[in-house]
Amino acid sequence: MAEQAQQKRSRGRPRSVWSDKPAQTVQALDRAMVLLTALAEEDKATLTELALKTGMSPSTAHRLLSTLQRHGVTDFDDMTQDWMVGVEAFRIGSSFVRRTRITEMGREVMRALMEDTGETANMAIADQGDVVFISQVETHHPIRAFFRPGTRGHMHASGIGKALLAAYSRTEVEKVLQKKGLPSFTPKTLTSVDALMADLETTRTRRWSLDDEERNLGMRCLAAAIFNEYGEPVAGISVSGPTARIDDEKLGELGPRVRRAAEEITGLIGGVAPGA
Repeated sequence: MAEQAQQKRSRGRPRSVWSDKPAQTVQALDRAMVLLTALAEEDKATLTELALKTGMSPSTAHRLLSTLQRHGVTDFDDMTQDWMVGVEAFRIGSSFVRRTRITEMGREVMRALMEDTGETANMAIADQGDVVFISQVETHHPIRAFFRPGTRGHMHASGIGKALLAAYSRTEVEKVLQKKGLPSFTPKTLTSVDALMADLETTRTRRWSLDDEERNLGMRCLAAAIFNEYGEPVAGISVSGPTARIDDEKLGELGPRVRRAAEEITGLIGGVAPGA
C-alpha cells in the first residue's frame, strides 16, 4: 500500500520537500526557505517554475515570494516575469562569509596566543547587543575559562564586549545600553553609565580591554577588537583565565600581547584599525 501511495504521489504534484520536517517548525518560514533555496539554484525562475519545483501551489508561492520581496530578499522582473534572489539575501549571506573568514584566518593566531600566554584564547562577535562566542582554543591548564560556541553574554560585562563597545560611537554604545541595560553579575560589574564610559575611554587609549571579574568572580579576561577594511569593529579576540594566574603584574604583559594578536588578524583579513 505504501508503494502504491508513493506511485500515486509521483504522478501528481511533486512531493512537498517540507513534509518530513518536525512538527515544531514554522511552516510558512520553512516553505519560504525552500523557495529561496530553489531560486538560488536557478538564478531566475518564473512563478510557475518555482511552484512546480517546490511542490507548492502558485498562490502560496506567490504570497511567500512577495513577502520576501518586501524585505529585499527576493526581486521581481516585470518585463520577463522572473523572480530572482534580492540584494538583501547577499547582505545576510555576506555576514556569514565575514564571520567564517575571520574564524579561519584567526585560528593560528589564536593558537599562538594560547601557547604564548598559557590561557584560553577566545573569539567573539557582536549580535543584537550581545557578544556571541564563535571560536575558542583552550589552555592545557585544568582550571580554565570555557565558552561554548554560540554562548551569548552582555557586552558591558565581557572583555571582548567592552573592546567592541570602545570602538563604537557614543550613540551606538547608548543604543546597546538602552536595549540590554547594565545588569549586575558580580560586585565588580560596571553598572553605571559613567563608570562604563570611563572604562571604555581607558580601553580606547591602550587599545585593549579588561574584564576584571565583572562577569564571573575569580576570572579575568583581556581583549582587543578586530577591524574590517572600513575600520569597523567586526570581532574581538581575548585571553581568559583565573585571577590566580592573571594577576596584576601580568596585565601589562598580556594586554599588549592580545592587542598584537587582534592587529595580526585585522591584517590577515585585509582590515585596518582606526588611526593606524
